[in-house]
Amino acid sequence: MPPRAKAFMPVGYYKSSSEAVQLNIEEFEVFRLLDYEGLTQVEAAKLMQVSRSGVARIYEKARYKLAKALTEAKKINIEGGSNLFDNDWYECERCNSKFNNPARESPRVCPLCNSAFIHMVNN
Repeated sequence: MPPRAKAFMPVGYYKSSSEAVQLNIEEFEVFRLLDYEGLTQVEAAKLMQVSRSGVARIYEKARYKLAKALTEAKKINIEGGSNLFDNDWYECERCNSKFNNPARESPRVCPLCNSAFIHMVNN
């Protein structure tokens, strides 16, 4: 799912260093799926169409970058990576996962739980 913001910037007494932390879209998505949506690494891997070990590596990088940004008061830019966004997003009514379909074919089932109860949502 595309991030709602392109960057985050620290505010406060201490000045941030000029160097920003670059969080790519895959790192953002893994962080969102695991920590915000509460999915397991296996579930996230299935949604992202990567291996579970791939999710673990991406998650480790994302956690380090976020910890660095918070600890050193650095700006976080969210951009880049190997991603494809389109306007056709779907939501599963059973497991609440959100997914898109780059092939532009209407999906018949949720890629995570195989439920047929899915509907199109707007970006």
